[in-house]
Amino acid sequence: MRTRKRREQSQDIDISPLIDMVFILLIFFMVSTTFVKDMKLDLERPNAASASRASSKAVRVYIDAESNIYLDGLPVKPWMVQSRVRESVQSGSSSVLVIVDRQVPAEKLVEVVDQCRLAGAADVGVATEQEAG
Repeated sequence: MRTRKRREQSQDIDISPLIDMVFILLIFFMVSTTFVKDMKLDLERPNAASASRASSKAVRVYIDAESNIYLDGLPVKPWMVQSRVRESVQSGSSSVLVIVDRQVPAEKLVEVVDQCRLAGAADVGVATEQEAG
């Protein structure tokens, strides 16, 4: 009896489809991730020990050191804040984040927060140094 020698077949695994799939997933996650960009205002945010992250879908209202108010990158008057925030709240986002400079008087901040609440925003917060969202 003769024993036949079996030819050993190469058991290599082709990983090129795996690499292609990883790159496709990488591109998908990069494109689907939302990036929140703050306005190019030089603001000194106040500190708070109980600060937490803000939602990236929150409407952002900016108040600079000269008490100018910006909403969606456009300057607005204090009496216009309520109508503009109401439009944003009706389009889907129910929270508002007020990003304010440290030198802004408390009266101005309270006025803007009040206008946001009157517009129907369910959650109005003030950004601090620790706020990252």
